[in-house]
Amino acid sequence: MKASYTKPLLPLRDIVIFPSMVVPLFVGREKSIKALQEVMKSDKSIVLVTQKNSEVDDPGSKDLFQYGWLSKVLRLLKLPDDTVKVLDEGEKRIKILDHNKEDSKFLTCNVEIIEDQNISKDLDTFALSLIKKYEKLLI
Repeated sequence: MKASYTKPLLPLRDIVIFPSMVVPLFVGREKSIKALQEVMKSDKSIVLVTQKNSEVDDPGSKDLFQYGWLSKVLRLLKLPDDTVKVLDEGEKRIKILDHNKEDSKFLTCNVEIIEDQNISKDLDTFALSLIKKYEKLLI
């Protein structure tokens, strides 16, 4: 059985984060800002999940996709208009097991880390072959 973790959750509108991708996000929702303040007190990791409909202002579990990213907050900057600019780096793909409802200050969820299963040494050989063919086409 895989280990599960309880982490604060930050719903995203119209953006998907991938591993090793560093993205600046502008956060204005009160629950999201409180979630970011909480992660800055601990290990700076937060779950990023894209909303199904970007027009929903207070998303619940039915409004969020089931898969997302465990992300590390690199920098947090409070702006004069009471929003927050945060620099995040996607680390690992996660699956949301369930959403916690007992803490109303911000969204939290139980997640498990999903390991990549399609990694193969054969792909390196194919990639090198494609690169060589592409280089021949350029000449």
